[in-house]
Amino acid sequence: MSARFVYWMNVSLDGFIEHAPGESGGGDWMSIGEELHREFNARAAALTAMVQGRVVYEIMEDFWPAARTDESLPGILREYGEIWTTAPKVLVSSTRADAPFNTMVVGGADAVARLAALKEEWDGEVGVGGATLASALLDAGLLDELWLFTHPALLGTGRPLFDGLDAPLRLERVEHAGFPGGVAFDRYAIAHRA
Repeated sequence: MSARFVYWMNVSLDGFIEHAPGESGGGDWMSIGEELHREFNARAAALTAMVQGRVVYEIMEDFWPAARTDESLPGILREYGEIWTTAPKVLVSSTRADAPFNTMVVGGADAVARLAALKEEWDGEVGVGGATLASALLDAGLLDELWLFTHPALLGTGRPLFDGLDAPLRLERVEHAGFPGGVAFDRYAIAHRA
């Protein structure tokens, strides 16, 4: 038994996940309609757990728990709020000792080793959120797949999908789908480093 760590993220055509600091996972360069959000919900609901870095976790924590009961929001957003709030989560943080909403906190120098142990205990797919965390898992050989929702935008600058790679990375595309607004979903297995 071993889970697969999957880094899933909205990304621009030129590989950025945020154009300006403080976009908080948003940005008007993204084209997220109802059909795409239904895809997010279905994939999130099927995850065994979510592992998130502090920045991503706090963005989610600030919005989604309240969203699940906010009648002014569309049902699709309330549904995602319920999925995120109740899902088992691991927060990777060196500055927080606890977190609500079914969340375990790991931090410190042994965080990656603790995640490796959890990976062996779990089964299924574990969603990874946060570029710093995903980069650390990739460097440790623990990241198994990328789920990229590529939006038809060029940002030119911003937060890249990964921190600097020390060698090229070979990927195998195992799934592809298109969504309204020109968004492409591609699921890649991480094959090996060239």
